[in-house]
Amino acid sequence: MRQELHSLHVSTRGKGLVPIDRAVLDWVAGTGIETGLLTLWCRHTSASLCVQENADPTVRVDIERYFETLVPEQPGRYIHDDEGPDDMPAHLRAMLTNTQLSIPVSGGRPVLGLWQGLYLFEHRSRPHRREIVLHLIGT
Repeated sequence: MRQELHSLHVSTRGKGLVPIDRAVLDWVAGTGIETGLLTLWCRHTSASLCVQENADPTVRVDIERYFETLVPEQPGRYIHDDEGPDDMPAHLRAMLTNTQLSIPVSGGRPVLGLWQGLYLFEHRSRPHRREIVLHLIGT
């Protein structure tokens, strides 16, 4: 049994779903581990991770719009606004989604469905540099 650890840095342009599957797939392939379990961990409280459709970009648009409606930025609505009006909504959106994913690895690749992609979901309005820790254990 082997373990590999890696930090993936992702630059965002502000709110939205940022594809990360290519970087993750390349890193997993480079480890030489054929069978195992991949864990992705987002080291932030205002961003998250998700597995979502990667074929039709309008899916991402609809998801982003839905979260704008679900957790709106409204001045005076939240007490916590230390970093601006998007601060508390970003924390709530991260809480409603995932900051960690576990994905089986087989044949040296994460086992994703045909239309599944991996995304960092940025919840802040301005650009950020996010860190995702990848941990792979297997043979």
